[in-house]
Amino acid sequence: MADELILRVFDVEHGACAIMQAPNGNVAMIDCGHNSSTGWRPSEFIRRNLKLEKLNYFFVTNADRDHLSDLAGLREHGVHVEVLVRNGSPSAPALRVLKEAEGPLCAGVAHFIEMHESYNGTAVPFNDAMGGVTCKTFCNQFPSFSDTNNLSMATFIEYAGVKFLFPGDLEKAGWQALLKIPAFAAELKNTDVLMASHHGRASGFCEDIFNYFKPQVVVISDTGIQYKSQETVPDYRDVLLSSNGIPVTCGNQLRRRHVLTTRTDGDIIFVVNAEGFRTTAVKDKYAQRAA
Repeated sequence: MADELILRVFDVEHGACAIMQAPNGNVAMIDCGHNSSTGWRPSEFIRRNLKLEKLNYFFVTNADRDHLSDLAGLREHGVHVEVLVRNGSPSAPALRVLKEAEGPLCAGVAHFIEMHESYNGTAVPFNDAMGGVTCKTFCNQFPSFSDTNNLSMATFIEYAGVKFLFPGDLEKAGWQALLKIPAFAAELKNTDVLMASHHGRASGFCEDIFNYFKPQVVVISDTGIQYKSQETVPDYRDVLLSSNGIPVTCGNQLRRRHVLTTRTDGDIIFVVNAEGFRTTAVKDKYAQRAA
């Protein structure tokens, strides 16, 4: 149907990747993680399923491996990124120092640092090019923070009155710093879908933000629970208890949900139009490829 935004949150285990197809056909991706268990990669999806050779916009919410693991794959598959949207702080040389202090750079992170340094030209603003889909981004700055989690770029995506928030891996200190920015606090209002920060880890949960909004649903992009710090579904559900949740289609079932996780629900697809949004969870990766 015309005049719809299709936003797909992919099951990339302990990572992040979402692709949005705008009503006018332009395409943007938020992060570039892949699934090492199934072999699913966004670079292959873009070339083989969407049959595209370019991304109009690529958002990087966090400069960590699990958000960038298939970035080199874009180049290998001949997918050109027209516009890179990221936290401009720190500079590429300073970011390289920060990441090398953590250990050897993976191909995705190394490629991102190259892009971070070279993508500095002018471009058509996202809000003018995506058929009515808009974005706003907020970031903490280096050296006020020197860890990439709290330097995450909080990204709001909105279409037809439905608002999504992708906060990267912000931890509590990073959330609280952003809350001191009046424009950020104001933008939180009426957010409908929250991607849980830091893949649902306890360090990314900040109760203070819910003084400004109550999302209809929280989405956690993560692999199977391995650590106590991942067990935050009850925390998010408690926050959302006063809401009705959203109806989610999974196979032949329609259930009302407050929290969705890629580890149990698979890929999560939001279709947004003037009437609101509908949500589908697709556990079978091969069925999703054919969708």
